Amino acid sequence: MQAEAQNSQDGEPSVIAQGEARRGTAEARVRITGPGADDTAALMEEVLTRENLLLALKRVLSNKGAPGADGMGVDELKAYLKVHWPKIKAQLLAGSYEPQPVRCVMIPKAGGGQRMLGIPVVVDRLIQQALLQVLQGRWDGGFSESSYGFRPGRSAHQALAAAKAYVDAGRCIVVDIDLEKFFDRVNHDLLMGRVAKRVSDVRVRKLIRGYLNAGIMADGVVIERTEGTPQGGPLSPLLANVLLDEVDRELERRGHRFVRYADDCNIYVASPRAGARVMEQVTKLLERLKLKVNTTKSAVAPVQERAFLGYRLVPGPSGTQLVVAPQAQRRFREGVRARTRRNAGRSVHRVIEELSVYLRGWAGYFRLSAEGGYWRRIAGWVGHRVRAIVLRHWRTSANAYRQARRLGASDHMARAVAHHRRRWWFTSGHAMNAVVPRRQLTAWGLYDLAQHAQ
Repeated sequence: MQAEAQNSQDGEPSVIAQGEARRGTAEARVRITGPGADDTAALMEEVLTRENLLLALKRVLSNKGAPGADGMGVDELKAYLKVHWPKIKAQLLAGSYEPQPVRCVMIPKAGGGQRMLGIPVVVDRLIQQALLQVLQGRWDGGFSESSYGFRPGRSAHQALAAAKAYVDAGRCIVVDIDLEKFFDRVNHDLLMGRVAKRVSDVRVRKLIRGYLNAGIMADGVVIERTEGTPQGGPLSPLLANVLLDEVDRELERRGHRFVRYADDCNIYVASPRAGARVMEQVTKLLERLKLKVNTTKSAVAPVQERAFLGYRLVPGPSGTQLVVAPQAQRRFREGVRARTRRNAGRSVHRVIEELSVYLRGWAGYFRLSAEGGYWRRIAGWVGHRVRAIVLRHWRTSANAYRQARRLGASDHMARAVAHHRRRWWFTSGHAMNAVVPRRQLTAWGLYDLAQHAQ
């Protein structure tokens, strides 16, 4: 009764709760400690438990996201489930459910080119999320300790800490493996072979195969897919880890020190000769999985010459330091420029508010960087951009003088700002520094990157 009351308060669709009494049966509650156990014959029933579905629904609604090929948004999902869930559930239990095509969206890649996102319809996102919650709970404990991507309780910062420890131990040569279009080239038969070793419930295996084979909707035409697991669905990262776990185990068997984050793998060795040998071995191993190493982006090199998860590792006499990689620095400047265009027609308050959200997120990820001078430089550059917007919004020389005086500027400094008002960039880097100092920008709500220099 308490659970039902909570369900009503949260506004969850009551249809999910109908007929979903709390299960105490072994089929619904049993857990396994490793892949290949025999208790997965009733896995679909576990996926469809009331508690698991409500948790999946909560996560799909909180993640929001764009509509899929059917145009349905997450705000329409509850009403849709109230009408259609009994039929969908019956199909899932019978093993006859057919996933809908995914919507194709191309997004720019950090290193150039484009990456395809496959956005499932919201109903399939719900089902995939429910599958993920059960399968990840069963499989994650069996993955390698050197795998950090898309796993609960693990993060990119932990992966960087592990890489730093290997470099501190003297392994200053990295075998940087970049897989060519990994998510687009996953072999379905090979992947399903690994899934079949872990799941005996034919309905779940058929459902996963259905998600792999679901067509791609592009320009109103459905294109069949025979390989790949496009990024965008909740299940894709877990399935990628299932396939690449075989690579992890082989690297462990050979005694290598490595860190893998999704399809980004760095192996740390003591010499270039050892690195060349490892590169050859790993290339052959990946070819057995029908995966291809991108030879133009992969390399054997000193660690300070390669980027890993946006950082570079720089060995030094006092230990390895993490610094922001040049590629990440360029992306940061592009992101700031996009949010501080002077002709965007937004108020200064709105610009600062949106920019600060971006700065907080960026600084939160790159807080491991030990370069105090870098943080001060970029804080000064960001302030320069914002002051230029402020000056542009003052519009006339007379108003620029009045606003500068209102902020406490001397008559001489206010006149300097008013006289050079049209020289936006020059003035915002000179006279405006005194009129709108860093403390004033902070008072207006701008996130201060310079605090990380400490």
